[in-house]
Amino acid sequence: MSADLTTVRVATTPAVRAGERRRRLAVPPTVLLSFAVLVVVLLWSLAPSLFTGQSAVTGDTAAKLQAPSAAHWFGTDYLGRDLYARVVHGTASSVTSALVAVAIGLVIGGLIGLASGFLRGWVDVLLGRVVDVLLAIPGFLLAVVIVSSLGFHTINAAIATGISAVAAFARLARAETLKARGATFVEASTLVGGSGAHALFRHVLPNAYRSVLALAVLNIGTSILVIASLAFLGYGDAPPASDWGLLVASGKTYPTAPWLVYAPAAVIVLTVLSVNRISRWLRKAGRS
Repeated sequence: MSADLTTVRVATTPAVRAGERRRRLAVPPTVLLSFAVLVVVLLWSLAPSLFTGQSAVTGDTAAKLQAPSAAHWFGTDYLGRDLYARVVHGTASSVTSALVAVAIGLVIGGLIGLASGFLRGWVDVLLGRVVDVLLAIPGFLLAVVIVSSLGFHTINAAIATGISAVAAFARLARAETLKARGATFVEASTLVGGSGAHALFRHVLPNAYRSVLALAVLNIGTSILVIASLAFLGYGDAPPASDWGLLVASGKTYPTAPWLVYAPAAVIVLTVLSVNRISRWLRKAGRS
């Protein structure tokens, strides 16, 4: 019996608990690989000329529809353009538009959720009805309607995608704000004379942002998929633009050259999976 009690005491010592927490927060190899993928994608978007000397616009028609090789890693398209160069040069538009979409959803949705959860009362009721309306409309359908109204450009697709994500951010931000606002230390801060602004910026925001941040990271992958889907349907920039979704749409008309679809689609899938893996790791780290 004494041995069992000793074991329990050893297992609950601060040093052991700290070791367990460090193990939980250790970065798994899959997360490191995901970060590496995102670093490459980010570098593609910032300095594409460092990764390819080929032109993304002009090509050699004598070398059209060549399969992947050492000279052309992803093969060539129907105009003899290097597909790898087009994917690399199209990264800036695809990634930037996704970040714009996330920023719109995060800022607008975060402010709505924060105001709704902190002020409550009629503000919560009014903003809640707005969020309910947005949630009642499928996100992709809403994005199609908005981009159809604004015009067929990638930046408009980003704006439409961001607006369609507002409801998800607002709902999560409201839930986290309500949870943080009801904490004992926030009520104690108000009782000792702290202002509402002090409670908001000193206590509520620092305890509510973690889950919203994880959602923002996850939404980067979702935005890439939605914007690529809009470009695939023709709601993005017109050729000779090389957005990832547009490359897939252009390649599907050449069934004898499947690399025209597989190469950009593989880049999209790998990027989205990497973002999702990092988002799951951030959520797990935030709960530890």
